[in-house]
Amino acid sequence: MKFALLSMAAWCATVAFAAAAVKIDEDALGKSLGGWTKRDKHAAEYPLSGATYRTYKPEISPTPDGGIFVSVRIDHVRSWLASDDHAMLEVSLNAKGMIVSARSSIALQGRSITSDVIFGGNEAGKQLLGADRAVQVGTDLVADLSSKLLREKIVEAGRVSFPAAVRHNYNLLFQAIRQATPPTLAAPPVLSPAATPVQAAPPAKAAAPAKDAPGKDAPGKDAPGKDAPAKDAPDKPAKDSPDPAALEIKPYAAAHASAVWALSA
Repeated sequence: MKFALLSMAAWCATVAFAAAAVKIDEDALGKSLGGWTKRDKHAAEYPLSGATYRTYKPEISPTPDGGIFVSVRIDHVRSWLASDDHAMLEVSLNAKGMIVSARSSIALQGRSITSDVIFGGNEAGKQLLGADRAVQVGTDLVADLSSKLLREKIVEAGRVSFPAAVRHNYNLLFQAIRQATPPTLAAPPVLSPAATPVQAAPPAKAAAPAKDAPGKDAPGKDAPGKDAPAKDAPDKPAKDSPDPAALEIKPYAAAHASAVWALSA
């Protein structure tokens, strides 16, 4: 019984985990960015707003609630005489594939600009569901990042449009979210009574014969004879009837007495 309960618990846990799986379709994301053809097929390059950007394959890690945390690196590809700029896009998804939060940061030659953490479940987003909520999170993220970038008085074209590149990657990442198809699981094991393992009882000890027990052919002291009637035999005489042996006249005994009397006469 205990084995059956443990098996059922393990099966239920497996079903719950499989049903809650969410993932990012890296192939679809790479195709939308032009293909993972750069940096040993770990990055994709594409033009956007008159500049060139490079996106690397996302780093994915599980979260305690069954969702995933996705981190995407984005480079602003500058000339070979200048160092590239870098940005990070971080998105948290729950087990249902909905965006829980998003944040982004941009590094420009030692200067770092980081947006606030935009939550998908704030008061403004509670009335929105699915794609509408994701759009609102992306809009708030880029607005916050752009306002902070504007304070730095950035004028270079590729840097000014960096928040737009972050938004572009955010939108494509959202479209690559997939709810993993749970595997086909066998039904939980049901143990029938015949299949339930039962521990065999130890063999009983053979009883030793009594020390003074009579032999097989020797009846006990008070044991009835071989021809004694059965306890419940139907032809057993009634309890109050006279003993038939007392009324029987044996011819041999009478003849013997007559012979003794004749010799003595």
